[in-house]
Amino acid sequence: MDRLTSMAVFVAAVEGGSLVGAARRFGLSPSMAGKHVSALEDHLQVRLLQRSTRLLTLTDIGRSYYQRCKDIIEAVEQADSEAQNTQQRVQGRLCVAAPATFGALYLGNVVAGYMDNYPEVRVETVLSDHYADLLAESIDVAIRIGTLQDSDLIAQRLADCQMLLCAAPSFLQKFAVPPTLDNLRQAPRLAFNNAVSAGDWTLVDPQGNSHIIDGPLRLAANDMQILLAAALEGAGIVYGPDFVFARAIAEGKLQVLLTDHQTTRLAIYAVYPSRRHISLKLRSFVEHLKQSFGDTAPWDRALMKARQDVTTARDLSAPGAV
Repeated sequence: MDRLTSMAVFVAAVEGGSLVGAARRFGLSPSMAGKHVSALEDHLQVRLLQRSTRLLTLTDIGRSYYQRCKDIIEAVEQADSEAQNTQQRVQGRLCVAAPATFGALYLGNVVAGYMDNYPEVRVETVLSDHYADLLAESIDVAIRIGTLQDSDLIAQRLADCQMLLCAAPSFLQKFAVPPTLDNLRQAPRLAFNNAVSAGDWTLVDPQGNSHIIDGPLRLAANDMQILLAAALEGAGIVYGPDFVFARAIAEGKLQVLLTDHQTTRLAIYAVYPSRRHISLKLRSFVEHLKQSFGDTAPWDRALMKARQDVTTARDLSAPGAV
């Protein structure tokens, strides 16, 4: 017997709770469906199902084998779907959700590039710092940062970001004390109050000890761009992901504080509801995201340039420099 067909019958029997249902699904007699399962058991020399007249029960081995079979069948179906989709056009509506600031800063040019490649796709974006219900809100794919809460979603890692503690040079001059850990605990904070994950101001010193910056709260906002604007005006210290501050740091408008301390590093994902029957439209967009944020993300490039400029300036100012 064809083993893949036997696996499919076995999976259908488990999910439907009977060999009769599995037989009906594949146009087989109940006895033939039973033979498919028996063929698997004979091949493996193990018992997969305990059968009675009314009930099928998975053995421990059968339970793990069922999951493996299900994964194999899904992979085969996906391969078939991909082969069929190669003959189809990439077209229609694509709804993309993303965190508000990330989307405003980095999603526009990515979406524009995708639409240029696929002119028959109409893209809709939903920018919010709340986790959207992809199925309920008809969202095809979402960009999420940090801890993923929904285990039912398929996740593709796009890039990483680093939380940073920053302030404007004008604030540091006005603050008039060295930006040490103890001093910064007295500084006015500009805080994001809508964090899904990594909302605290935690830093780890070179000895591995954790510290929280918990000074007076001067401004709370649910939008990082408001906090960025206030920080640029010298209103206080701000804590958030590097992709928000990268351009200002590269331009010398913000300074990273306590660079010898470690901060939280977060993964950035593209998530979508299922790997089964994924459209070519969605698959091509996820691949486009991976290429756009892949090897070196745009904010990483800006920060690398800033670090190189600082190193160059330090070398030029060193004694004996030409």
